[in-house]
Amino acid sequence: METMREIAALVAVLALVSAAGWVFGRRTGVAAGAGGRRLERLEKLLLSPQHTLHLIRLEERILLVASFPNGCTLLESRAAGEGERRGEARP
Repeated sequence: METMREIAALVAVLALVSAAGWVFGRRTGVAAGAGGRRLERLEKLLLSPQHTLHLIRLEERILLVASFPNGCTLLESRAAGEGERRGEARP
């Protein structure tokens, strides 16, 4: 009988922890959605199976990041509207 009580207590604690995690996740998701996303992947270009270029918006910046098996490198960073304002087309 003691074992059943311990199992029930364990299940109750796990359920409470799961519910708290779900509520916390929902609240932070709603807050980020209301104020806009701070981080957004704009594009991804696969160069090879292990090498990829990522175009990422971080608040008001656009980042070009190269990822490879040993890590990643920031290739370029600029203001979000910088290319459109100058009317430049980059190769």
